[in-house]
Amino acid sequence: MRHTLAEVETTLFAPQEAHQACEMRALYLKHGDQRRRTSARAGLWLAVTVYLMFFVTDLLLIPDVAIFTIIARVIVALGVLMVLEVQVWRGVGTNVLDLTCAAALVVGYSGWLVPTMTTAYVENLSYYMVFGAIFMMGANLFFSFRFALSIIASGLILAIFLVSLAVFSPGPSYYLSFVTFYVSCFTFTSYVNWKLNKERFNVFLNAHEADLQHQEATERGKALHRLANTDPLTGLENRRAVDQRLRDCWEEWQTKGLEFATFLIDVDFFKRYNDFYGHQEGDRCLIAVATALEDAVAAIGATIGRYGGEEFIVISRQKGDEEAAHLAEKLCRTVENLKIAHGQRRDGVPVVTVSVGAAVTRPGAGSKLEKIINEADRALYSAKASGRNCAKLFDPNDPQSGDETEHIAALLKIAVPQKLVSLVYQPIQDVSSGSVHAVEALMRLRMLDGTSVPPSLFIPVAERTGAVMELGYWALRTVCRELLTADHVELVSVNVSPIQLRAPGFASSVAAVLFETGVTGSKLAFEITEGLEMEMHSDLIRCISDLKALGIKIWLDDFGTGFAGLSWLRLIDFDTVKIDRSFLHDSDTARGRSMLRDIVRLIRNRGHRILVEGVETAEQLELMREFRIDDVQGFHVGRPAPASEFTRQPTDVATRSDGDLAYSAKAS
Repeated sequence: MRHTLAEVETTLFAPQEAHQACEMRALYLKHGDQRRRTSARAGLWLAVTVYLMFFVTDLLLIPDVAIFTIIARVIVALGVLMVLEVQVWRGVGTNVLDLTCAAALVVGYSGWLVPTMTTAYVENLSYYMVFGAIFMMGANLFFSFRFALSIIASGLILAIFLVSLAVFSPGPSYYLSFVTFYVSCFTFTSYVNWKLNKERFNVFLNAHEADLQHQEATERGKALHRLANTDPLTGLENRRAVDQRLRDCWEEWQTKGLEFATFLIDVDFFKRYNDFYGHQEGDRCLIAVATALEDAVAAIGATIGRYGGEEFIVISRQKGDEEAAHLAEKLCRTVENLKIAHGQRRDGVPVVTVSVGAAVTRPGAGSKLEKIINEADRALYSAKASGRNCAKLFDPNDPQSGDETEHIAALLKIAVPQKLVSLVYQPIQDVSSGSVHAVEALMRLRMLDGTSVPPSLFIPVAERTGAVMELGYWALRTVCRELLTADHVELVSVNVSPIQLRAPGFASSVAAVLFETGVTGSKLAFEITEGLEMEMHSDLIRCISDLKALGIKIWLDDFGTGFAGLSWLRLIDFDTVKIDRSFLHDSDTARGRSMLRDIVRLIRNRGHRILVEGVETAEQLELMREFRIDDVQGFHVGRPAPASEFTRQPTDVATRSDGDLAYSAKAS
């Protein structure tokens, strides 16, 4: 029965309610039950030992009946001990054991007194009768009897003594003194027993109160610990708790070789879901996803936690890539099977899904915990880049996600101050006039040993690590200083990452660069690549509007390869739309040519200028004239070249010695 601290304090310090007192008394008896059993057994054995030792005084004071008193002592001792041990063996109640011990006191006194009364040593006996008081005190010296049982046992001993006086017939003075002595002993021992029982009860109450306080403090501590380690929305472990589990797993991996896998799970397009359906529905969505993921990993004893806004993490004792890949795919399908409607996606999937990146501990992976998290994060990035609603396992041999990207990430941190990045420019030709009226700035990166790093490798790393911001501002300043401040070219297009467009104050920073270099915005064009990362929201639209207000032209790059082309054409007034090279290269078939013609017709109806990439032959250029394309770009027009190629005096188009076409740096 559980009692509150208030109830214990009421019992200690306030008038007791009858039922509360009874409940507390019952709890006290139950709490001290084992102690009383131990006390009863040990007390009886000790009392019997003392009882037998008094045979010496029998021999000295009443030698004529000593043999009988000794036999009586032995019989009583063996009898009561045998009864007690049988009761203990059979597990009888504590009250029965106490009753047996009380009866042993009365029987022991009677067993000794009866043969003693027949002695001829009357005077010795008159003094020896004081021995009976020891039996009264024994109820409290050797045992922890309840008050009522102590009174009964001591009262019977007193009664037996009074009866013995009638048989013994001492003188009046003896009668008065010994009766007074026995009654005093009875009163004293009874009072002592009452005080001891009361004190034991109060000690129990105080101890119980302290125990309750300790329990409440412990529970409060556990509650605070749970609160500090639990995500309040989903009920999963929070990042703090998960980080500790990661440290524990990593320590076991380092010391014992126990493998584990880490899975980072991100809800696809959750911001769009939250913005459209509202934050309450967004919270319900996260709770549903968290519950489903928790159920999915419960059977294997994995740990799951909320790692960020819409990101979850699973830590599981997986062995090898195959098991990890299977679990990662299971996590994806678990959320998809919830069929939570998501009508605001741009990839044609009508329900909420997740992307999963997984990494498994492997030999030679290093000694830092951050390693496996970084690998899982890179796998997650790969899953998002692959179209989302899929799972990717980190592959150290994959150049897009392998260990080489770590070196590239480190290299990007020093790329600008160490002058490891440079720009080359690819010409853009006006089809009708044949003149090069613009160039596209393309970034190049080299390692410390001079080895070139492909843009397809370092650009995704720059976007993932945030280095694209510094590189972007550097590229903008470089373009302005190399080509635009001296009007070497009419227009330069610069690729801009969605991460830059979403960064607070991006348009203001661009304006500052233009002011710093003295270049007007009309000489710049920003190429925006459509795709899954181009989330359409008010901040991004506002940023594009601010850039256009600076005079900067906005081009839509790689049209037709993403998922939001028509939506972007509807919302943003692009100056130029660049059709991806794949459509031109497919135009050697009737179907491919028909598709390219349809795309051109669609864009022209929207009023945008059209640029086609990938023109590599004279036949393709002639086809562009046939389709009345505005601008073209490709190796047939000109390969990427350093700024020095564009700072010469304008020349007529001529054939270069390397077989490539030369071009006029300025529009004619």
